[in-house]
Amino acid sequence: MNFEHLVIVNEPSNPLIQNLSREDLWFGLLCRVEEPSLFLPGLERCTILSRAETSLARELHFGQAVIRDRVRLVPMSSVTFESDRTDEHAGGSLTISIEEPEPDALMLRFVYRTTLPDGEGADGRYAGFVRSAYHESDLDTVRVIRRLLADGERPDPH
Repeated sequence: MNFEHLVIVNEPSNPLIQNLSREDLWFGLLCRVEEPSLFLPGLERCTILSRAETSLARELHFGQAVIRDRVRLVPMSSVTFESDRTDEHAGGSLTISIEEPEPDALMLRFVYRTTLPDGEGADGRYAGFVRSAYHESDLDTVRVIRRLLADGERPDPH
């Protein structure tokens, strides 16, 4: 199943929504990498297995299910999470990219590539459910980033 969508972060025409900067969004995406339990309900523990300048490997523990993934970072631009298929997990990738089609009009693009079937019948209904769950999770990602920033977490400019 392949699925992608945009989540609008800043709406310059809407004064009720506080604008975030690219640095704010990048900080939030790094929090999702380093502290995924803030973003993934049910995650009990995350262990960093290895780390390089723009990548790391992690082990995510959801009860008995353990998912290993690799994370690639393109600073101030995108984060890609890749995991292999296992008995407990469909495997695939998620890329979250920061986009700015106009000054201050920031949005996040979420691109999913999974091994789940995307077709007619039961598979199609299941894929629709998964897409809906992904979309809600992605909206929550922006909510969590906003909450972290409102709670006084701020990106380090260096």
